Amino acid sequence: MFDRHILPVQKSILRPVAGWLRLRGVTADQLSIAGFGLGLVSLPMIGLGYFGAGLAFIAANRLFDGLDGAVARMGAPTDRGAFLDIALDFAFYALVPLAFAWADPAANALAAATLIAAFVGTGSSFLAFSSIAARRGMSSNDYPQKGLYYLGGLTEGAETVGLFVAMCIWPNLFPILAFVFAALCLITTLTRWRQGWTAFS
Repeated sequence: MFDRHILPVQKSILRPVAGWLRLRGVTADQLSIAGFGLGLVSLPMIGLGYFGAGLAFIAANRLFDGLDGAVARMGAPTDRGAFLDIALDFAFYALVPLAFAWADPAANALAAATLIAAFVGTGSSFLAFSSIAARRGMSSNDYPQKGLYYLGGLTEGAETVGLFVAMCIWPNLFPILAFVFAALCLITTLTRWRQGWTAFS
């Protein structure tokens, strides 16, 4: 919902850093993989109850996720890079709730499972729409520089990151936050199903 407004600001902030990295031979794919690795470190941190440290590594993951796209756009973006970016993002998003389930299985497991299932709905509807849109030669007016058709919704990247921040700051509220966000994800999924039904009819 907010990605289209945040991305232009993010690009302008990250462009100087991305240029510095590119001049030193750092590639977008390297940043994607390094960012995913940093994100993985957040999982044991959260699982062990070090929520502040977990949040720091989530922030690092998101920083690298922005930088990889900024570096790619300074050269020639590749299909491999677009694939790597979205595949690692979706994997990371699903692993964070799992870490909260490890932290307190009795309190968090059901909420985590519900949220992960909701992420499957938003992720699968996003990717299914994108693949068919690409086959039809469609392009997104809201996200023209993305490596694949980027279908918006009520819960996008910015909202998901905001959720993770809130969970790390108030870990005792994880079940409530997870169930509420899962409901919002359901709305997003149903909206995307309707968009696909209409666009591909």
